[in-house]
Amino acid sequence: MNIHYRLDGPESAPVLVLSNSLGTTLSLWDAQVAELSQRFRVLRYDIHGHGQTTKHGKVTLSQLAGDVIELLDHLSIQKAFFCGISMGGLTGLWLARFAPERFHAIAVANTAAKIGEQAGWLSRARTVRNEGMGVVAAGAADRWFSHEFRQHHPAEVEQLCHQLANTHAEGYAECCDALAAADLRAEVAAIRLPMLIIAGEFDPVTTVADADYLHQQIDGSLQVELAASHLSNVEASEEFTAALVAFLEREHER
Repeated sequence: MNIHYRLDGPESAPVLVLSNSLGTTLSLWDAQVAELSQRFRVLRYDIHGHGQTTKHGKVTLSQLAGDVIELLDHLSIQKAFFCGISMGGLTGLWLARFAPERFHAIAVANTAAKIGEQAGWLSRARTVRNEGMGVVAAGAADRWFSHEFRQHHPAEVEQLCHQLANTHAEGYAECCDALAAADLRAEVAAIRLPMLIIAGEFDPVTTVADADYLHQQIDGSLQVELAASHLSNVEASEEFTAALVAFLEREHER
């Protein structure tokens, strides 16, 4: 098993998988773990080529989702809850569409059926391969957080940008290649799992309109909008956790 993961919470509790965004590690969820692990067995993992997961080679969205299934199989977990943000949210959409039998319910945050444009992702992958992670890290704060949050929480912003700057360039580029090709717009209407869609009011990457599209396409889905930019689980951590817990507990009780 070459996927780095961490488990928190009671062994007897229902399992909740958390999937982080491009350029971050499982520590992205630190603000959520204390509360979530009171109710769930929280399973976090480092995505392809990030943190301590050193997988490399061409990767697709279906392979990123397959890593989640592989991890569940490795841990003998038949069925789990899932929450993913940004690229992790797109992974969650794939799982909801193509592996619904492995999940009770799925929450996706700051994501879209198609994130950005192919040319932009391919350009970013080339830049990172040629120049390293510094260029991407330099502009990350503006993409990830609102101006107000950057002003009032500089240490938190700096820590995440530093982590991004130290991400393995090829692992990051491979995920950019996967995002360039990923497009679930023709698939999301077929999703039948209970789903929570979290949007950030100030998110310039995956907009409220992207969340609206998912909500309109996926029957029975719930949508929540938070006063945050792209990494809403960091910028609006308490509100994010509260919305997620309310959704998961409702679905667990069904």
